[in-house]
Amino acid sequence: MIEKINGKLFRDMFISGANNLQNNKELIDKLNVFPVPDGDTGTNMSLTIAAAIKELNKVESDNLSEIGKALSKGSLMGARGNSGVILSQIIRGISKSVEGKNELGIDEFAKALKSGSDTAYKAVIKPIEGTILTVVRESGEFAVKNVKKNKSFIEFFEKVLIEANKSLEKTPELLKNLKDAGVVDSGGKGLVCLYEGMLSALKGKIVDLQESDKIDSVQSIANDYVETQGELDIKFGYCTEFILESENADPEKIRDIMLKYGDSLVVVGYDGVIKVHVHSNEPGNVLQEALKFGQLLTIKIENMRYQHENLIIPDDDQESNSKLASQDKVIVNEESKPFGFITTTMGKGLAGIFEEFGVDIVIEGGQTMNPSTEDFINAINMVNADNIFILPNNGNVIMAANQAKEISEKNIYVVPTKNIPQGIGCLVSFDPDSDADSNMENFDEVLSNIKSGEITFAVRDTIMDGIEVNEGDVIGITGKSLISSGKDIAEVTKEVVRNMADEDSDIITLYYGEDVEEDDARLLAETIQEEYEDVDVELYYGGQPLYYYLISVE
Repeated sequence: MIEKINGKLFRDMFISGANNLQNNKELIDKLNVFPVPDGDTGTNMSLTIAAAIKELNKVESDNLSEIGKALSKGSLMGARGNSGVILSQIIRGISKSVEGKNELGIDEFAKALKSGSDTAYKAVIKPIEGTILTVVRESGEFAVKNVKKNKSFIEFFEKVLIEANKSLEKTPELLKNLKDAGVVDSGGKGLVCLYEGMLSALKGKIVDLQESDKIDSVQSIANDYVETQGELDIKFGYCTEFILESENADPEKIRDIMLKYGDSLVVVGYDGVIKVHVHSNEPGNVLQEALKFGQLLTIKIENMRYQHENLIIPDDDQESNSKLASQDKVIVNEESKPFGFITTTMGKGLAGIFEEFGVDIVIEGGQTMNPSTEDFINAINMVNADNIFILPNNGNVIMAANQAKEISEKNIYVVPTKNIPQGIGCLVSFDPDSDADSNMENFDEVLSNIKSGEITFAVRDTIMDGIEVNEGDVIGITGKSLISSGKDIAEVTKEVVRNMADEDSDIITLYYGEDVEEDDARLLAETIQEEYEDVDVELYYGGQPLYYYLISVE
């Protein structure tokens, strides 16, 4: 009979729990309640826990404190999406509770579960019941209250799991969207899967990770910015960055030239200044090519193979979040500028629009592909500015951006943009002559004035806002409200525009996606212009997946 949990068993429980969560990620993805392609809760939680286990595998000892710190650090940096960030906070709370202990009794383990719940709630500004937060809270409270009613650890955790499942089954009663769709909360289901795997290990059987998930986990937590996290076989050894001042070259031209010299290429430019980041084996030739077009304002070259052999992420004191930011790159001969921008988007057209506005780093991601906290940290480290604004452009990305803000020692401002039109609107209104706080106040006003809409497709049959939707239908959404459903993209789009536009509207902007033909988009824009003669209708290629059109009305 197990009476205590030592470091080895604690490790096995988390590995088993992580494997079980990852094995069930597709099921968890399908539980998302809205009829839009937001089925990524399982993926986000899976990638978050995979990052935690990757960090755990670096710890050779079975010391509980070291195991807890590794799990906390790995999940924190790998957190993706709201569900992943909340999961990372649950793990962080558990890890804090076991610090300094050699083994855990039932009482101590119960307090650890409760600590996970408390930490997660503190991390969420407006906790919503009927989600993973409810499941972790109710099961944690149950654990603390029922410590003395069990003969063995297994019996205790079995009861905790039963309570977690009861809490999960009640989530539709707390969230109308869940009830309408006939599903339980996806994040709560992910937590239950984690607990199920932990209990299995407690009973002596570690859940194995299915082969396909082994491949997905390793590939997905690889990071394009910092190769020191990857394998030793680095194809291009020198991280080369420079700022070029040029009157006769644009970013696209420089990008085409740099493609032959390496990979991980990032080229952004605005008003005659172009910033280039490339991994290459020929940094000298890269700089010589750049000099043909103008003068180099700054240069930075780093040997990534050497960095790989001298990893600089500390393993001590997880409580000091700033230590997690010790991957900061040393910027050579580059003066800090007043403001920098990082944004998230999907689609080449949208990325190009953000680059034209002078955004320093465009992180590819958004709906169904949420950037991790580490993605934001790495981007922050590449921007040398006194104040850095992050535009997440997706409600499910804001928490990871805020978590990166807490970790970083730089002055970070997270603008709570929930869609692309909001992000672009903030950039348009940015005033370089004002300070960061004044711009943030201005951004708040911009966000309140921009009306945003999305045209996409339903991934399941459901009823939302009183509208019956069939799988595959074209649907139009503004905010969180379903406005229209049908079979014709143009008709649904026009109905959404009619819902958004009024007598005070001046501009209607359409960004068409990768699945829309340019001729069809132009015809739709002309039709809308005919209907709204006193309003300017603008059309841009966004190239975004999943969404036929993104719409803004100002």
